[in-house]
This record gives sequence, structure tokens and C-alpha cells, in this order.
Amino acid sequence: MNDALWIRGSIVVASASLMFVCALQSARGSRGAYRRLRIISGVMVAAIAAIIALPDAFPLWMKIEQGVCGLLLIGVLVIVNGRYLRGVFAAR
Repeated sequence: MNDALWIRGSIVVASASLMFVCALQSARGSRGAYRRLRIISGVMVAAIAAIIALPDAFPLWMKIEQGVCGLLLIGVLVIVNGRYLRGVFAAR
């Protein structure tokens, strides 16, 4: 395995952990955590799109795995950017 795979794998673990913590804090009503969750999920979808688009930077199996993760994250984006949650966390 090359270094790019290890680095990307480490970034996935760190960002997933951070998103999990933000989701827990958001569920407890933290507007800041909700905002971070929106930002991180958007950045991760963009990073996944870049990984898939880069020719020969990563093996096909990783691009497929990242594509599946990206589809799940798009679901998160739809939920956290939806009208209901934006209303719940709107500035008062």
C-alpha cells in the first residue's frame, strides 16, 4: 500500500469521528456543532469527488468504497441542510 492510502484512511477515521461527535452534540441542541456538521459533511463530499476524479491516484477498490461513502454523506447533507433542521437550529 502506498502512503496516500494510509493518509486517506487516517483522514476518513478522523473526519468520521469528528462528524459523530458533532452529530451527538447537535442532537443535544448545540447550534455550533450543527454548523460544523454541515460544513464537514460538505467538505468530505467534495474531497470524495476529488478522489474519484483523480486518475491513477488511488486504486479502483478505494474509489468504489469512497463512492459508497459519498452517497451516504450526500444523504447526511440532504438531512442537515433540510428545511426542518435549519429551522430547528435557526438563530433566535
